[in-house]
Amino acid sequence: MKALGSFIVVMALAAAVFLLGHVAHLRLLFGVVVPYAAIAMFLMGISYRVVRWSLSPVPFRIPTTCGQQKSLPWIKAGWLENPYRTVGVVARMALEILLFRSLFRNTKAELREGPRLTYGESKFLWLAALAFHWSFLLIFLRHLRFFTEPIPHWVLLLERVDSFFQIGAPNLYLSDVVIVAALLYLLQRRLRDPQVRYISLLADYFALFLILGLAVSGISMRYFTRVDTVAIKQLALGLVTFSPIVPKEVGSLFFVHLSLMSALAAYFPFSKLVHMGGVFLSPTRNLANNNRMKRHINPWDYPVKVHTYAEWEAEFRDKIVAAGLPLDK
Repeated sequence: MKALGSFIVVMALAAAVFLLGHVAHLRLLFGVVVPYAAIAMFLMGISYRVVRWSLSPVPFRIPTTCGQQKSLPWIKAGWLENPYRTVGVVARMALEILLFRSLFRNTKAELREGPRLTYGESKFLWLAALAFHWSFLLIFLRHLRFFTEPIPHWVLLLERVDSFFQIGAPNLYLSDVVIVAALLYLLQRRLRDPQVRYISLLADYFALFLILGLAVSGISMRYFTRVDTVAIKQLALGLVTFSPIVPKEVGSLFFVHLSLMSALAAYFPFSKLVHMGGVFLSPTRNLANNNRMKRHINPWDYPVKVHTYAEWEAEFRDKIVAAGLPLDK
């Protein structure tokens, strides 16, 4: 029901924009007002989350580690698994952000007949997540051709690399195929696996269907439905230069694509998707584990009234003697 509800919400949003996009008086709403409002919500939401994270006190070093900590000189330390210098932290963060290293080493547990608990590899999840994130980044960078004039050479190079197979006309982008395949795998995993389905929320399915709808609408405009790319670029350039204009050649399908993108941008700071920024501020990843090399003082270590054992024994001496329990004094 959670998946069905999310699917209905995304489809209803797309259908409403597609129908209302034909109304002349609403074209300015979908082409200008909605994108600007979504970007404003995205920037304010991200700024709020980042500021809140940055102000959270971290008095102790709490990095997640799985290697030997730096201690005595003759004990070999894991500089990457348990970094104690900045270079180790940077290398560890780079592997985590670019290659999802912790997810690559993740395992799955299954309860089989017996009952018997078995552990296995979970490499398909890592591969799908990696393929989705890199494809999304590549598609995002490719779209800069609509927001720049002249188009940077590196954007044109990315397009040529992404379509080097040159299948059909227009050329087929591999990132389009990969992102849809990755999203379908992640979706079926949530639906098929009982444990994952049990902990999945409506918001988890909503994000998947929203991004999938965004990808499908973009693919539809490129390969199946005729759209005026010149008019679309004119609208995009008008948005980034704060001189918005909505050409009459822009169709309803593009408004669907733009509205889904706007919904994703507005929803991003308030969802689990904000881990994109949170990973950089996570103390379990961005701190060096130098607890044995440097003394860290708790700034909240104020005097606390304690009740010692001797005081407790003196207070309850009669009851302890009556119960026949031994006394220290």
